[in-house]
This record gives sequence, structure tokens and C-alpha cells, in this order.
Amino acid sequence: MLLCRATTVSLLFFSTSAAAKPFAKIPWKHRSKIIQESQAALLDYLHTTRALPFIYADLISRNSHQCLWSVVSKIPFSPHNFSCSFQRFLRYHPINELDFLLESIGLICDDESETARDILPKNTFFISDWKRFDVVCALGGMGFPWKKLGLLCRDDCSVFKVDPSHLERRIEEIKGFGFNGVSVISIGLAFPQVLYSNADGLLGDLKILMLDYDLLSGVDENVDALLEVCEKIKLFYDLGCEMGKVGELMGRSKHIFIEYSKEHLIGKIEYFCRLNVGRVQVGLLLLSRPEIFGFDLGDQVISVSGFLAHFGMEEEELKSLEQNYPHVFGRNKLENVPSVMRAMDIGEWFFERLQNGDPALLTAHTMPSGEDLDKHYEEGLRKLENKRTRAYMKTKLDFIHSLGFGENRFAVKALSQMHSSRSELQQRFDILLSCGVEYSRLCAILKFAPRVLNQNPGQLEKKIEFFCNEMGASLQYLDVFPGYLCHDLEKRIKPRFRFHKWLKEQGYCKKNYSMATIVATSEQTFIARISRMNLAAAKMWEHLQK
Repeated sequence: MLLCRATTVSLLFFSTSAAAKPFAKIPWKHRSKIIQESQAALLDYLHTTRALPFIYADLISRNSHQCLWSVVSKIPFSPHNFSCSFQRFLRYHPINELDFLLESIGLICDDESETARDILPKNTFFISDWKRFDVVCALGGMGFPWKKLGLLCRDDCSVFKVDPSHLERRIEEIKGFGFNGVSVISIGLAFPQVLYSNADGLLGDLKILMLDYDLLSGVDENVDALLEVCEKIKLFYDLGCEMGKVGELMGRSKHIFIEYSKEHLIGKIEYFCRLNVGRVQVGLLLLSRPEIFGFDLGDQVISVSGFLAHFGMEEEELKSLEQNYPHVFGRNKLENVPSVMRAMDIGEWFFERLQNGDPALLTAHTMPSGEDLDKHYEEGLRKLENKRTRAYMKTKLDFIHSLGFGENRFAVKALSQMHSSRSELQQRFDILLSCGVEYSRLCAILKFAPRVLNQNPGQLEKKIEFFCNEMGASLQYLDVFPGYLCHDLEKRIKPRFRFHKWLKEQGYCKKNYSMATIVATSEQTFIARISRMNLAAAKMWEHLQK
């Protein structure tokens, strides 16, 4: 495939396209031999025919299975003399060497992008014609693992625009902070910007954490182990923590970067980000209260009212919340607490309690047996157990609770009226959020009209757009008329609204009818109302509907 247009550079390590196994179509008993022979033939081609230094030709041939298979698949398979067939193919069919090179360093190319346009030449086959190849070689010569060089393009490809001599000087400058060679390589792979721009704030933080607080003593002295630690550190900068300002904070919490996996840290970060508070605040909270990472925030069941009281909510305020958000109260899992708080619009209050109080309150809540049991919910669960689709229904019920609905009659009602898979329901919920509907309002809408999430995702967006732009209504009106989202846009909402608008312009309609009155009434009632205004207009409407 020619690099004849601008391409997007993506990390092969995390690409789903890399999941397709090359050589899978070769019979297994011949597969190992064919792979070895094709790699040897490619090595010979790159080194002997294309005069590429042996070390680079070897690295490319051993680490480009996808591209190699794309060539092998064009050659008629034969267990005998395959190497000769491969060499003959290369003799008459030159390959795009850049594809092989990029895959070998952990990159794939697809689609259009401004990012890669400056470094990937157009209409170029050969590595020797790529001016940036010397940078790749220089980085490999400095000790950067060849297969991980693609990580340097995580955000952009600026590092490949740097002169090799500047890279050498920059690495010496980084070592001047006190880092050894392994540390410099790991830091560079996790934070490529240190190799081509001023990142003294970041390096200062890392010096405090790794050297002053001696983090390195708890990590194996190899690139993979230290890179894993740097990836965990990067999570907090990705939240928005200011480089050069959090070194001490990280140092005092250094054990979290050693004891917990990256997935564990991500899980906790996402948990508190679901409160919809500032991401920087989440990062600073977790760094200042590292004990939170040791809490099990999973399947423990809580009483929502008891949990809020446990966090110090006043009785009067609690009663007010129970009256305004009855669908949230009852039992729920601790893992759903962020959604529970957002569903009552008290995410910031809860986060402040965590910041200023004892985070251990999260797991210290004990619920007396029998507290907040809902008979309607229990009855609904018994009916669910008798259904053949109980596993499917249980998944939907878990989704409803994950939104913030407690174990109560409203959850049972929603379960009976939502008729799509969990992933589809989540997609539609997220679309409505992206359209500007507030989280707590959306949950209240679903309390009254769960069928909203049965609508086509594209139609939901169009209904909201028409609602706000042409009808001139506020999204808050959905609190009064949530059923609007359940009506057909083209067959009911648009024609009725526009006809009523025309009636007013003509002076036939003297009253201001509500949107619910216009859209939700039956066709018979709608025609009768128009007839009272003007009989000819009613006949015109009936004609238009035919």
C-alpha cells in the first residue's frame, strides 16, 4: 500500500486491527517454517538488495508480521521451495518498505491526518528516501527498544523531526537531573515531549518522586518495569495536574505507583470522575488521599438514605431529597454511588465531603438488615427469576441501577418498559447527555418515561435539535413533557407544530396551547380542536395527512 496520501499514525500495540493473526491460513505444521523462511527472505532483500544495515534489516523483518503476511498471502502456497518463490516475488514486485518499518516500531497507518503529513513522505516506497529514518536509527542506537519507538508518536510525531545530534544533547541534559540511562529511556517513551521541548517542570516532579523519594528502589531496573510506572504517573498529568507542582504530592504517595496496576488506578480515577467534578480535583484528591486506592468500591450494598446520613447530611435536607428524587432512594451498590450522587445533583457536595472529611467513610457504612427493602422491587425480582430471559433482564436492571436508580418500584417500571440491550440503552443515554440534558433531569425523565431510551439514537438528536431550535423550547420543559421524546418527529411533531404555527399566523388560533397539548393529544381530539377554530383548516389538515 503506497503512502500516497496523509495518514494517521496509530499505536499498533493497542490497535484492534492488530488482533487479526497473520499466517493463520497457513497449515499449522508448515507455519513456523514459512514464517522463518519469509523473514529470512525479507532480511536478505532489505540487507543485500536494498543495502540496509543488517541490524535494522533484521529488526524490521522480525517485527512486521502483518505486512509480511500481506506479501506472503499473494504467493501460491507450497511447502517446498517457498523461500525461492518469495525471493522471486520480491524481485518483480517491490514492496513499500515504509509500511514494514512503521509496523516494526509499533505503528500502523490509516485514514487522513495532519499529524503525520510532515513526516511520512507521499508516493515513497523506500526507507532510504525517508529523511527521518536517521532519527529512528539514532533512537535505537541510544538504547530505545525498537518495537516501542511507536510510543513516541502517542500524541504527535514531533520527535521524528528533531536532529539526531539534538536528541543526543537533550538526553544528556535529562541525565543531568540525576537519571540513569534506563530511566531516561522510560521517561522518554512515556513523555515524548521531554525529548524535543522544555519540560523542566515535569522532569523536576519526576526527580522528586524517583530520586528524592527513592521510588526507583522499589522498581526493577529495566525499561519495561519503569515504563509501567511512568505510565501510571502520566494518568495524573492526563487529568490536568500541573507539571512541576505535584512532585511532592506524588512522592508522599509513591507506593501507589508500585503496589497497584495501571488498570486499578484507572478504575479508581474513573470512579470519581463520574461525579462530574473537575478532573484536576480528582487527581489531587487521590494523590493526597492514597488510601482510597486500597478501598473495595465494588459490590457492597448500601442504603442510599443511610449512606447520606453517614456522610453528615442533615435530616431536613435528606427528606427534601427523598421527596424530589424518590427513584434514587432504596438500596444500591457502592460502585454506583457516583451516579447516585449525580442523579440527585449533589456530586460536588459529596466530593467536598471526601476532600474535607475522612475518605474511609466510603467503606465504613454498615446497613442494618431489612433497611430500605422495597416490596415492589422484591416482587419484581421474583417475577424476573421465573423468566427465560432473566440473564438479559438482569443486565438491563444492573444498567438501571448504574444510572442511579435504587432498588425500588421505579427501577421495576423502567425495566418493564426498556426494550433494548444495555449497550444500546447506554448509547442513547449518553447522546441525551451530549445534547445538553442534565444528568439529574435525565434520570427524572426516565422515572416518568423510561421508553425514551427505546428511541433511535439519530432521531433523539434530531428531536432535541427541533425542540430547541424550531420550537424555541428550553430543555427544562422536558421535565414537564418527557413524552415528547417518544413521539414520531416526522409524522407527528413537525407537522402538528408547524400547522399550529400556521393557524396562529392566520389568526385562527387565539389561545397559546402547550406543546403537550399540540403533540400528545389523539388525532381525533386534534382535528376536533382545529374544527372549533376553523372548519376549512380542519379539512386542510385531513387532506395533508392523506
